[in-house]
Amino acid sequence: MMKKPRILCIGMPVRDLTFHVQGLPKRGLKIGAERFEEIAGGNAFNAAVAISRLDGGVAFCGPMGDAGETSSRYIFDKAAELGIAMQDIVHMPGLVTPISTVMIDPGGERTIITFRDPELWKVRLPEADRMLSDCDAILAESRCAAFCTGLCAEARRRGIPVVIDVDSAMSMREGLLTASSHLIFSSEALQATADIADDAAALQKLAKVTPSFLAGTRGSQGTVWLDPNGGGLRQTAAFPVHTVDTLGAGDVFHGAFTLAMTENQDLEDALRFASAAAAIKCTRFGGAFACPQRAEVEAFLEHGGSN
Repeated sequence: MMKKPRILCIGMPVRDLTFHVQGLPKRGLKIGAERFEEIAGGNAFNAAVAISRLDGGVAFCGPMGDAGETSSRYIFDKAAELGIAMQDIVHMPGLVTPISTVMIDPGGERTIITFRDPELWKVRLPEADRMLSDCDAILAESRCAAFCTGLCAEARRRGIPVVIDVDSAMSMREGLLTASSHLIFSSEALQATADIADDAAALQKLAKVTPSFLAGTRGSQGTVWLDPNGGGLRQTAAFPVHTVDTLGAGDVFHGAFTLAMTENQDLEDALRFASAAAAIKCTRFGGAFACPQRAEVEAFLEHGGSN
């Protein structure tokens, strides 16, 4: 039996309180929700959930609040259900684990308010030798650059792939631009980072400052990326599905892509695999916990992207 790839996800887990509403309330008004779910979330944690459900091995590290607070215990319980290793979590006494209110409208679009204690950014991760032993790849949130760049750079020195999920603007001098092997931006973050209102031009500009693989995700418009073999600009189409919940879809994409890459799938196949996993997730409520199983994604792809 082949060993499962082991991927280390680095980020800040979040306790998501999700409310399904007909529309966002106007200022000063109260509205009722049609459905409520409590979900363990956060970009990297969602990606870890996806990797687990897609039959990869996964560990998670990063800062959380006090070990005794409610959100911390809840997230640990959810991780245990999926076999996500959490031994390298750093609890910070007296602090609060990040928490979000998520409002999901009838079209599946989400509006999010998140609180992250500023003191969490001061975390010190465990030693690199411990973190990188038996590690086949790293997947990290760009917002965690302050405490993960050194570890990512060391991983690259050891030949370990590092995938960065970029969902907010980065400095063009950010260390993660070179302490990575793959940078996957949301379209908004890509354009904001390059200060260019065009995905293709933004990718070309970034290619001048980083040797990493570069891609931009655009939801239902698919993914645009630069072929590292000199093939220029490429596009991977999204699969058309009936969307009910986009919460966690991008994170599922990143987790699925990283897993496919560690399995030595070529870039085009890895992007299709990631797109398929994210598309199926969008047809289901439940954030990243609605990520499909591996067999479902493979069947979806075998049938040309239809259930």
